[in-house]
Amino acid sequence: MPDLEIQIGELTLKNPVTVASGTFGYGQEYEAFYDPSLLGAIFLKSVTLEERPGNPPPRLVETPAGLINSIGLQNVGLDRFLDEVVPLLEGIDTVLIANIAGNTVDEYVQLAEALSDCPGLAALEVNVSCPNVKEGGIAFGTSADMIREVTQEVVAASALPIIVKLTPNVADIVSMAHAAEEAGATAVSLVNTFLALAIDIETRRPILGNATGGLSGPAIKPIALRMVWQVARSTNIPIIGMGGIMTGTDAIEFLMAGATAIAVGTANFVNPLAPVEIVKELEMFLEAHHHTSVREIINVVEG
Repeated sequence: MPDLEIQIGELTLKNPVTVASGTFGYGQEYEAFYDPSLLGAIFLKSVTLEERPGNPPPRLVETPAGLINSIGLQNVGLDRFLDEVVPLLEGIDTVLIANIAGNTVDEYVQLAEALSDCPGLAALEVNVSCPNVKEGGIAFGTSADMIREVTQEVVAASALPIIVKLTPNVADIVSMAHAAEEAGATAVSLVNTFLALAIDIETRRPILGNATGGLSGPAIKPIALRMVWQVARSTNIPIIGMGGIMTGTDAIEFLMAGATAIAVGTANFVNPLAPVEIVKELEMFLEAHHHTSVREIINVVEG
């Protein structure tokens, strides 16, 4: 059997297939379908300092080849995460990565400090798509300087490896990845969702309760793939690639473009078995092409 193991900094993943934060809950939600320990890693649902109810409904709308969501980081907050969620993670035998979100640099730092010694957590993913309230609501991830600042502070505050999740809603994704790398990030994950809008032509109003939301699914795959390819050629840290991955073929494209690992997101809602099917399809591809390791196909695309 081909060796599927990969390294992301000091993290060892049994295979390169992970699931995107916000699409897999806290790991237990999919246990009725398969053992989540079969995955290389699980990016847990975002946690903020305070409990958040999320945005007003409707919060999901289907689009051609995609899904727009406006969940609004609904979550149980740090205290309940530590008291209620962490004990449930004990039986999941894979790499568990907490996703943290804040409205100020200090909030990110507080979360990083609180989770640094949390049992079962192997790394932190920093969601820089959040609005910086001290800078007029501009998203951290749209400014290289802000990415650099929040990454430096979180790296200093935590002993865990730090993965920075980049937004695609920028003119130059490479400069954002460079900022994270220079600030000490172990890896970057890209891309998050694209800002999008859907309109009800009868009411003449946006369908989502929050008006705009984030577009994910197959519609964004070619753009996400291009961004991964660009960043892989300009940085020296691992990339977790995501954006419209539905099948093993999609995953292989991202690996060949330069991703060390991939994350399945919207596909979890369409086919709950998608991640484990992708692991099997990847294995079959490697066997058919006489590869002994998945590492042999990472970042092989020329041009």
